Amino acid sequence: MELETALEAVRGRGGAEGLERVLGRYNEKNRATFKFDPADEDKRKKLCEGILKILEKDTKTSCQVACLEALRILSRDKKVLVPVTTKENMQILMRLAKLDMTEDSLEDVSNFPVIVEALKCLCNIVFNSAIAQKLSLELNLAAMLCNLLKKCKDQQFVDDIKCFDLRLLFLLSLLHTEIRSQLHHELQGLQVLTQALESSFSIRWTDKYKAAEEHDGSPLSLQETDCAIEALKALFNVTLDSWNVHSENESHQFRYMAAILRHCLLTVGPTEDKTEELHSNAINLLSNIPVSCLDVLINPSTQEETVLKYNGMNMDAIQVLLDFMEKRIDKGSSYREGLTPVLSLLTECCRAHRNIRKFIKAQVLPPLRDVSNRPEVGTTVRNKLVRLMTHVDLGVKQIAAEFLFVLCKERVDNLLKYTGYGNAAGLLAARGLLAGGRGDHWYSDDEDTDTEEYKSAKPNINLITGHVEEPMPNPMDEMTEEQKEYEAMKLVNMFDKLSRDEVIKPMGVRPDGTMTPLEETICQYQTNEQDSSDSD
Repeated sequence: MELETALEAVRGRGGAEGLERVLGRYNEKNRATFKFDPADEDKRKKLCEGILKILEKDTKTSCQVACLEALRILSRDKKVLVPVTTKENMQILMRLAKLDMTEDSLEDVSNFPVIVEALKCLCNIVFNSAIAQKLSLELNLAAMLCNLLKKCKDQQFVDDIKCFDLRLLFLLSLLHTEIRSQLHHELQGLQVLTQALESSFSIRWTDKYKAAEEHDGSPLSLQETDCAIEALKALFNVTLDSWNVHSENESHQFRYMAAILRHCLLTVGPTEDKTEELHSNAINLLSNIPVSCLDVLINPSTQEETVLKYNGMNMDAIQVLLDFMEKRIDKGSSYREGLTPVLSLLTECCRAHRNIRKFIKAQVLPPLRDVSNRPEVGTTVRNKLVRLMTHVDLGVKQIAAEFLFVLCKERVDNLLKYTGYGNAAGLLAARGLLAGGRGDHWYSDDEDTDTEEYKSAKPNINLITGHVEEPMPNPMDEMTEEQKEYEAMKLVNMFDKLSRDEVIKPMGVRPDGTMTPLEETICQYQTNEQDSSDSD
């Protein structure tokens, strides 16, 4: 009924005031509607066409807002966007959103609701329509969004405009690799987006790449948090291919961004969930920044109170990353999306920065004292990470094992001390280190010192399980030689059957530590023996 009435109103029956009133009722009723009746599809298409014809004309602000709200609701349905996604209609919405290349500032506050609603409509349309995505490239939408973002700088009451401008830039950079490249190389996107991110925080710089720390600072507002999150998401897309820094200017840009992200990690949002979302997006972006530029996360500390320090370096941000990692582990779900980014970031930081590695190791792998329990049993961070080394998700267990391996300076004997051979076997097999040794990266030569408790227990530690086991009675002690031979042959026959049925595949270890089918290992051994006898 409301749809029919709205159609009649946009056709001109009832005048401008009647149209505004009817659309207001339609919007109120469908505010939370995301699924639409397929039978009314044609009517909704006609309503979209009628609304755009009204928006093409000069009408009063309140009427424009009502029309745009209705169009935003209708644009949630992909099937009705065909009449909307034309070049002319996209230009109407861009004009209402003040998307142009002029230098005019945003001064008419009464027009802000129209700009916000037009941007919301464009977000829905670009997200739901492949045609609109192509048109956005043709209409140079990204450049106009960057220009609008510059106009928002130092303006009051523009947080909503900035937020949806950033959201649209995020969508465009997500859906179009060309726009991502354009933002990075042509539109100064890194600089514009970084400034938008910085403006979401009240940062007071005390030195190059160093912001003043407000230990009793108030939380961000919901609006400021949302703006920051949208800027972080857009920057993540734009920096996806930024592993290598090629110039001093790029290095400065990334260090400046890392300094802002450090401040972001030390900032809280209006709620715990919003804080976690803010930090999660900051961590994702930090993962894109070249690791050589992440030294600003641990600037030298000049404060004496309430600051986590290690070797004179401020470790507050690193502690936030560790707490975030443990919180994600404790969630127990969505490890690939929620946990692997922070684990990957911490791994690369530890590999590249000695102070970060030593600070994290002191917390994650403190000197061993009690080895009566298996490494995976318990509630410490070490126990939780060792459990992940045998997780069913290959990506999760690989990055968890890699993190611990790097903390152990990629030394196999050191890793086995903390995890046991059974938990580490997957990593060692993949690295070709089953025979021992160390990884490819160089680390400082400082040695780990074992505690007296560990030294005394070491001879009794089971290397496979990584803990001291109670002495078990040997079941073969009471067997006769014939019984032992029978059990041995029974075991051989079982393995032979499993091997022939290809349930298992016997493997051996090459001299270089990599695994290979057992037949190849035996052949290699026989060849070596033959060569040895010939030389004699």
